[in-house]
Amino acid sequence: MKTILAIDTSCDETSAAIVQDRRVLSHVEYSQIVLHQKWGGVVPNIAKRAHEERIDWVLDTAIKKSKLSMQDIDAIAVTYGPGLALALGVGIIKAQELSVKYNKPLIGVNHMEGHLYSPFVQNSKGNPARPFEFPYLGLLVSGAHTELVKFTDHLTYEILGETRDDAAGEALDKASRMLGFGYPGGATIEQLAHEVNNTDIYHFPQPMIGSNDLAFSFSGLKTALMYKIKEMSNAQRIDQLRFLASSFQEALFQTLMKKTRKAMIKTGITNVLVGGGVAINERLRVTLRSMVKKQDGTILFSPYNYLNNDNAAMIGLVGAMRAEHGLYVPDISKVVRVARLSLNDVTI
Repeated sequence: MKTILAIDTSCDETSAAIVQDRRVLSHVEYSQIVLHQKWGGVVPNIAKRAHEERIDWVLDTAIKKSKLSMQDIDAIAVTYGPGLALALGVGIIKAQELSVKYNKPLIGVNHMEGHLYSPFVQNSKGNPARPFEFPYLGLLVSGAHTELVKFTDHLTYEILGETRDDAAGEALDKASRMLGFGYPGGATIEQLAHEVNNTDIYHFPQPMIGSNDLAFSFSGLKTALMYKIKEMSNAQRIDQLRFLASSFQEALFQTLMKKTRKAMIKTGITNVLVGGGVAINERLRVTLRSMVKKQDGTILFSPYNYLNNDNAAMIGLVGAMRAEHGLYVPDISKVVRVARLSLNDVTI
């Protein structure tokens, strides 16, 4: 059983965790959302400065809460991509400093690996005790990524399809801004849709549903919403806000569901994993659960809500898995930020 100190500074959360195997002994996170709200999105240099200001406190608090010391740590795991380059650099530099100071091996983790493994993260008591039953089909839906991944064994992935433009979370944020709301927009869209029982009266297009591949595209859906809003007077738009939000969300989630169903049929894989920030949306969960049940499959979401967001706990689980396989970085200076890192890339 390996004990891992994990660090994630991939975007706008400064996060650290102590993980033993799959059990999270402590997790500490500082969110920067308030700092970025007035800008309508994450500003890289502001994110970098906030990470630098908070990372020592976050690390010290995580270690203290775990009731362990650095001497008890077997290795340090850090996210090196994908993400904001300036933000990633803060976590990497700190991990390298700690690796040298305490003579601990370093493990580089792909942030999307973390989202893929997040349904298997456990609390400190070892719950939930979910066994691994490969193969899995992973649907990763976050602010910057939307992709379908074939997950055939530990640390073995193949991207089957990904977005050609905006990710699902990014599309929700932009829709929120079009409707006059702030950043982040996913929760706002969800609440508005819930107030009208997720009614779909505008029937916005579901992009690329007819294509033979498993790629996604949401730019056309955003354009359809923009044109619909432009057709309306200000009074009409205000009156129809909830229905516009609900119809947009339904089109996006139906697209995710139908593409996932197509991937299940193409691959024959019936075990589905869902991770990423958008996966916290209850309407998406209901939609996917219903489809997977009809396909006689099983579906797993992250067991705790915080695991859907950017967090070091899932990075720690992947770190522990890599440590068990002896996949340490031979030269810590080779751990550099890779903003556009793919799951298809060879991990260091």
